[in-house]
Amino acid sequence: MDLDEKINLAAKWIIESKLLVVFTGAGISTDSGLPDFRGPDGVWTRRDKGLPPPKSLSWDQVRPNLGHLAITELLEIGKLDFLISQNVDGLHAKSGIPFDLMAELHGNMYFMKCLNCGKKMTFEKAEWDKTKWGNGYRTGRVRKNQPTCYNCNGRIISSIVNFGDPLPENELHEAMKRSKTSDVFFVIGSSLVVTPAANMPGIAKKKGAKLIILNMGKTPYDNIADLRFFNKIADVLPPIMEKVKKKPWK
Repeated sequence: MDLDEKINLAAKWIIESKLLVVFTGAGISTDSGLPDFRGPDGVWTRRDKGLPPPKSLSWDQVRPNLGHLAITELLEIGKLDFLISQNVDGLHAKSGIPFDLMAELHGNMYFMKCLNCGKKMTFEKAEWDKTKWGNGYRTGRVRKNQPTCYNCNGRIISSIVNFGDPLPENELHEAMKRSKTSDVFFVIGSSLVVTPAANMPGIAKKKGAKLIILNMGKTPYDNIADLRFFNKIADVLPPIMEKVKKKPWK
């Protein structure tokens, strides 16, 4: 199939779906000015070549792009069941995806969480001063008189999941459940090599979902995907959404 045919087919499957799950990786944020990790100029790709990290916008300049907004449109027209993201940039939340319909498996740089009750809060709400208390990572030492959870007085930490940290249990459980019940599983901008998140497309496929992958680089699931795009997200996702919105599917 050529690109137009694949776009038409993806739109058809989304229109027909009842339980669409979208799974995003760093690739969806590159058009916002953030580097990915394993792309041709990604963070890990350059590191492995002995090169410095790629240039990036400062966090206060980063805004959701057309890819993020297309996913929000899926929610607004009632076609998105759930979003699973590996990103910590907070751009899905900024684009309008509510936390109860999204699993941020690797955390969110703007939020802390309580290890006792699971409450999420911004650093400002937690009254956490990074210049005084540090980044608040799980592995950081607990300091005397540092802020605690305003809900239960438990220890609060950055929600970002660093290497070696456990994934958030509740969000991981929900992501797994939604993967198993999905009828279309749409991967956008992920190389699908970081587990356990990377296992979810395979789980969805085994349970009968149609698997769509949109990513410039190769993934371990390319041979079993029902539809595979090796194109830029901006060249695929907005055209799919235009067709989905025009179709009188309701």
